[in-house]
Amino acid sequence: MKVGILGAGQLARMIALAGYPLGIDFIFLDPAKDACANTLGTHLHGDYDDPALLARLAEMSDVVTYEFENVPADVAHFLATHTEVHPSPNALAVAQDRLVEKNYFNSIGIPTPKFAPIESLDELSRAMETIGWPAIVKSRRMGYDGKGQAFVRTPEDLPKAWESMTGVPAIVEAFVPFDREVSIIAARSPQGEIAFYPLSENLHKGGILRVSECREADPMQAQAEDYVTRLLEGLDYAGVLALELFQVGGRLVANEFAPRVHNSGHWTIEGAETSQFENHLRAILSLPLGSTRPVGHPAMVNFIGGLPATAEALAVEHAHLHLYGKAPRKGRKVAHATIRAESRAQLSAQLKKLSDLAERVDDS
Repeated sequence: MKVGILGAGQLARMIALAGYPLGIDFIFLDPAKDACANTLGTHLHGDYDDPALLARLAEMSDVVTYEFENVPADVAHFLATHTEVHPSPNALAVAQDRLVEKNYFNSIGIPTPKFAPIESLDELSRAMETIGWPAIVKSRRMGYDGKGQAFVRTPEDLPKAWESMTGVPAIVEAFVPFDREVSIIAARSPQGEIAFYPLSENLHKGGILRVSECREADPMQAQAEDYVTRLLEGLDYAGVLALELFQVGGRLVANEFAPRVHNSGHWTIEGAETSQFENHLRAILSLPLGSTRPVGHPAMVNFIGGLPATAEALAVEHAHLHLYGKAPRKGRKVAHATIRAESRAQLSAQLKKLSDLAERVDDS
């Protein structure tokens, strides 16, 4: 079996590592010569829209997938005319545009914050009459890890917020006074089989995920599964999908979804019977999905900007360190560590040690 991946960053790397025991070969298309997955398969070095490289990728692959949602949708559509592509180009197109995404959520009965499209400062000012304060201005495309966003609290904030969008189409959405942020990771096969992971409870700082903790038997699990099922079935989806949610009282409100494996599911590598990466491969290759049952009490901590000393990270009991092979750089995800503790109390203590270590090397 040969899987082509658009992108060769750390998510592609983890997909490949999960696929090696299954005898899967990988072909990566990525413009970066030093992309961190390129030693784990064939690296087609060039632009994502290079027709010759796309033709080679399609010819070499039984199925093509992608590791991030900013791959041009027309590239996925082109590949789909030459080979199997999962998740579908349609899912990619919906996830790439925040306005399209929010409208799609509402069309299938998934609640969102109030939002409005904006293409000028005047439109932004008028929209605030119905959105209310405070609010967040977001570019419709290419935003991730807090990029392409501006928080507005008063009318005086609007000109600077609009200027930060650099003239691109945007949306403004109401700020949600959430109790916590959670996400649900799910996998669906082309035949319609679905497997749900337990909710992840997530902590962000500066728009970047810092900690994810598995919450088995969470009271919001059923509601989250209902929402993600609507997405998976509505998009006729195959592969792993992550739905990010705000909890407000006893209600979940959708933030966004990622049509791929997701940072908040990294705890599944050591903390679930089958990792999200293996289940993504199983799904896109029409193999039976694996059990998503947690093993122990798992969690994950990101290392942003700076790397911990390997010995210091591994000195934390039950910790497993994952280095991405990326040079440290301000705001860059360069590694993560998972914990699989024997009790909730033990998890809390060890998670604090890892979080303190992550803070010391943080250069975000």
